[in-house]
Amino acid sequence: MSGKNENALRALPTPLVLPNAWDPASAAAIQAAGAQAIATTSGGVSWSRGVPDAGGMNRSVALEALRRIVQAVTVPVTADIEGGYGDTPEEVAWTVAEVASIGALGVNIEDSADGTVLDVEAQVDRLAAARAAGDLVINARTDTFLMGSRSVDETLARAERYAAAGADVLFVPGVVDPAVIKVLVDGPLPLNVMAHPGAPTVAELAALGVARISVGTGIAQAAYGLAAAAARELLTAGTYESLGAAMAYGELNDLLR
Repeated sequence: MSGKNENALRALPTPLVLPNAWDPASAAAIQAAGAQAIATTSGGVSWSRGVPDAGGMNRSVALEALRRIVQAVTVPVTADIEGGYGDTPEEVAWTVAEVASIGALGVNIEDSADGTVLDVEAQVDRLAAARAAGDLVINARTDTFLMGSRSVDETLARAERYAAAGADVLFVPGVVDPAVIKVLVDGPLPLNVMAHPGAPTVAELAALGVARISVGTGIAQAAYGLAAAAARELLTAGTYESLGAAMAYGELNDLLR
């Protein structure tokens, strides 16, 4: 990722719209579509390796996948490293240092494991270790709305602690209600919203003050959904209309030269 520096991700306009990639070809296609930066998705990366998300992928596989994505594009990349691929602050710091050495400029670090939101003190220690490990943008993901209390007060309390530990952004997947978003936007950290069909548009999220917008596994799910739909059509009707949405062979091939 020649020509990048540690401030390039921070310097991009707000809101920063981050389509999520899972392999070099998806990253190259997203860059060609005009993305100013790319986020990875642990779910998409895991599925492309034949394992489930949320614990199916180990550190070495995740880092190698990230390396290939970073090498395929010239825009800044921020890496979904799940919980940091380690239970201790030292292990999380080691992962973050490796991410920085690969050339990614940011990380998502989540505060849940095995379907449970972690103790806030433990997560603060992990985020502080990540902060000390490198000058990356730390997107502190809290799963309070995915698998916790769904409490705005708890989410804001965690945001305060995470900000003090060195986090740059708060990521709260599961929140698309404009009223809740507005409260969180006024909290201690810039807000990252994970959008999906039915969520407010990018323009609406921008008007609410959202700093970052990503789509998680959404694009990967759409790609695999097209694979399934095209296969069903081929095997049943014997037609090929689903393939009409495909990128041209030459266009995709040229992106990876």
